[in-house]
Amino acid sequence: QVQLVESGGGLVQAGGSLRLSCAASGGTFSRYCMGWFRQAPGKEREFVGAINWSGGRTEIADSVKGRFTISRDNAKNTVYLQMNSLKPEDTAVYYCAAVPLIGGIATTPSSFGYWGQGTQVTVAS
Repeated sequence: QVQLVESGGGLVQAGGSLRLSCAASGGTFSRYCMGWFRQAPGKEREFVGAINWSGGRTEIADSVKGRFTISRDNAKNTVYLQMNSLKPEDTAVYYCAAVPLIGGIATTPSSFGYWGQGTQVTVAS
């Protein structure tokens, strides 16, 4: 069973950047597909990005494509979400998620069995 802890959220001006980190423990990190989701008040949880076990394949939501990048460091048991050119509509709680998956990638919330507690990202206009 894997535990996930996000960090790196905060308040940033529109156009700024943040890098979120998600540290995993309690499992074999390299066996997991990792994902980032976000949820704004009154809205459903939304897919942001995912990365397969090796880091060789990524998926990014159209709403953040070209601005956000997902990466992982299996030696550090950590997945990252680099967020550039932030917009006020990116304001949300960002969640890290994991699912044991070799050879594929998942993008829906129901596919992921492990979740972090979330980190708040607020983009001021």
